[in-house]
Amino acid sequence: MANVDISEEAFHLRIGYMKPDTMEIARAELRETDELRAESLQKLRELLKATPELNYKDDDAFLLIFLRVCHFYPESALEKLKNVASFRKENKALVHGLQVKDVQERFVKGSVINVLKNCDQKGRRVLIVNCGKLWDPNLIPSDEMFRMLYVVHIAAQLEEETQVRGVVCIMDFDGLAMKQVKALSPSFSKRLLTFIQEAMPLRMKEVHIVKQPFIFNMVWTLFKPFIKEKLNKRMHFHGSDMKSLHKFLDPSVLPANYKGTKPAIDYGGLDWFPALEQQTDYVNTWSELGPAQW
Repeated sequence: MANVDISEEAFHLRIGYMKPDTMEIARAELRETDELRAESLQKLRELLKATPELNYKDDDAFLLIFLRVCHFYPESALEKLKNVASFRKENKALVHGLQVKDVQERFVKGSVINVLKNCDQKGRRVLIVNCGKLWDPNLIPSDEMFRMLYVVHIAAQLEEETQVRGVVCIMDFDGLAMKQVKALSPSFSKRLLTFIQEAMPLRMKEVHIVKQPFIFNMVWTLFKPFIKEKLNKRMHFHGSDMKSLHKFLDPSVLPANYKGTKPAIDYGGLDWFPALEQQTDYVNTWSELGPAQW
């Protein structure tokens, strides 16, 4: 593989890269300073050592993922670590032992999970989940969709830009039909929303529901009971009104699929997979992390 610029956003994870103004955002929004970082790392390491029911790495880079999402409050970061462990144990059939190779075939062949090859105007990664006609639940059951999302979120943690700036999700329901509605079961809905709200050490800044037909109301009825106030405030429903989406995501960062000025999406899992594969060791390490006892 040819050498790639460390700041390259397309089909590449920006490991060890941080824009100068990202540190400023970390200071303003997350309270991050050199002093607080060192102090919080030490405190969280002590708290983790005193919690034998948890099994995690304790190097600086790993602990920073949890400290940043918790605004450098070590006790809150420990709670997040506990929540993640509890979620993993409850869903061990899906995530215990999960490795990159387990999602490779469906990730490469399917077009359910995608990531824009450019960040948005605020420097945030934009995840696209195609829940409508592009998703065939017979080929990719909802459990497998979840496993792909789970692996993607682990890899995304490695970008410090993403740790600080957060992520945006577009859920595209274009062509939603009964077969997809049936696959979005109450158990899947609860698992997905518990994961996003309690067990995901990333800042979910916005969720945009687009191109949803009337039948989407059935899906929303399943989702709604599990959505807490914080996430509810970050969810936006646009239907086919892309000008409504543009109030949040500038047309200059969006593809033609969403009435943006960039070319229509002609890429997907096949293009992104090599970047994921490069982080196989990190993702596979996660396969055993969380609870000390499974």
